[in-house]
Amino acid sequence: MRILLIKTSSLGDVIHTLPAVTDAMRAIPGIRFDWVVEEALQEIPRWHPAVERVIPVALRRWRKHLLQAVQSGEWKSFKNNLKMQTYEQVLDSQGLIKSAWLASQAKGSRAGYDKRSAREPLASWFYQRTYFVDQNKHAITRQRELFAQALGYSKPDSAPDSGLNLSWVPDIVNPYIVLLHGTTWSSKEWPEQNWAELAKLANKDGYEVKVAWGNQVEKERADRIANASGAVVLGKLSLSEMALVLIKASRVIGVDSGLAHMAAALGVNSVTLYGATDSRKTGAIGIRQQNLVGHAECAPCLKRQCAQGKQLCWDRLRPKMVWEKCNGK
Repeated sequence: MRILLIKTSSLGDVIHTLPAVTDAMRAIPGIRFDWVVEEALQEIPRWHPAVERVIPVALRRWRKHLLQAVQSGEWKSFKNNLKMQTYEQVLDSQGLIKSAWLASQAKGSRAGYDKRSAREPLASWFYQRTYFVDQNKHAITRQRELFAQALGYSKPDSAPDSGLNLSWVPDIVNPYIVLLHGTTWSSKEWPEQNWAELAKLANKDGYEVKVAWGNQVEKERADRIANASGAVVLGKLSLSEMALVLIKASRVIGVDSGLAHMAAALGVNSVTLYGATDSRKTGAIGIRQQNLVGHAECAPCLKRQCAQGKQLCWDRLRPKMVWEKCNGK
């Protein structure tokens, strides 16, 4: 059986889908997936043994230069790639109008969330078969339930398994920790001085501290954290290179971000800090994952910017307490 999976973004959402792919692989012998994903994230699906072909799409880039995408032939090439195969099922597990529209361009029966379950209810109009999945459940559970219903097997009761083969990873030589301070919402950012203080505590206990970054704003923040604490700023890394750094780390400490979810999926000893977002629905899940939740009357607010302007949800998540939790205290 060959399935076309539409799950284009974001990094965390793509990683949340991996356990569902593992479930399907174990329930249906010989099943294979082709996966449509944003070009910047195409490395992730390639890590899973049930994914045979990755079809990159560039919706984010094309939206800015639509005419250029058409004239250059990129859009035509993408459509040709999509239509190379007739699929037993085209499964849109994103539930957005853009992903449902992409599904409609492929050859095969389309399935996805029903109008009560999709993030954008109009997306359900594009599917031949729709399924109800409670929106209040964790994102990983929602993916696993959708796959089980659409592909005709019972959802396992086992813990989520990203299904990634990590046997190639070399042993750790020098103990180090990685700080993941970057995230897409300002309301999810832990105060900069907290990161510097946390790095000093780790250094004092004999760990080298490495600070990751993904864009220029994050690079400048990483430099300030390093200058204040003696930490080391990582270079610009691909997702595969970043995965290797995370896998070899003694610990990874981050805020709610795609990289934090990646560390959890890779089975790294990780701690993720939650304030504005809801760990019950989008908390990082992994075999050595711990989520620390900030407490305030307004949290989780699910707002991109703090309406209070004070980020009260971080008041109880102080560096010393976070470091003690990292060490099992």
